Amino acid sequence: MTVIDAAQAGYKELNEQIRRVKDCTVESCLGQRFLGAGMTDKKITLTGTAGNAAGAYLNGAEIYIRGNAQDALGDTMNGGKIVVYGNVGDAAGYAMRGGAIYVKGNAGYRAGIHMKAYKDKVPVLVIGGKTGSFLGEYQAGGIIIVLNTGEEKEIVGNFPCTGMHGGAMLLRSDCKGIIFPENVRAAAADQEKLKPFLPYIAEFCALFGFKAEKILNSPFTLVLPDSNNPYKQMYVTN
Repeated sequence: MTVIDAAQAGYKELNEQIRRVKDCTVESCLGQRFLGAGMTDKKITLTGTAGNAAGAYLNGAEIYIRGNAQDALGDTMNGGKIVVYGNVGDAAGYAMRGGAIYVKGNAGYRAGIHMKAYKDKVPVLVIGGKTGSFLGEYQAGGIIIVLNTGEEKEIVGNFPCTGMHGGAMLLRSDCKGIIFPENVRAAAADQEKLKPFLPYIAEFCALFGFKAEKILNSPFTLVLPDSNNPYKQMYVTN
């Protein structure tokens, strides 16, 4: 396993070093952007803070971030896996179209915005804590799961699912008091409806040391799109 010191390196130099080796650990990241962008067939472990767009356009590599990540994590990723042992900034999983992102902590605004799926490519975004406003904005496909392991009173911020017209969202909450837009259906998820999500919850627990039994012994809400025109209510018409 190659060890790379990021402390004095810019993002271009750092990515060139990562590309030249098979698997590596990058120590002391200080917000360098685009780490692992577009990479395939390798395992990258980052310590410190990964900058914007870590894992952007990822095409099969695995990235493990032992710290926090800034905005646009996994932007338009096509395949592979990103695991974050801390928190992430805004727009995590922006337009992702394949692969999986697992975050132990919280996510900022617009997590899962513009996620999409095609044939056998179904992207998955699992947030262990809570999220900011506009969760799943314009979601067109894929799966978003928010597990609220911190047992916060409010699992999401304002305006979740705005313009959602595909995919599915699972929230570990009864969602009382959360205002969803008219273009979605939000209903309690029984054991049968939970089944498709169980492998991702099990993976989250295995990665971060949580007990699945405890997480599953809670109310869940399943949110699905329910409109042929999800944008109608967002515009003024005569």
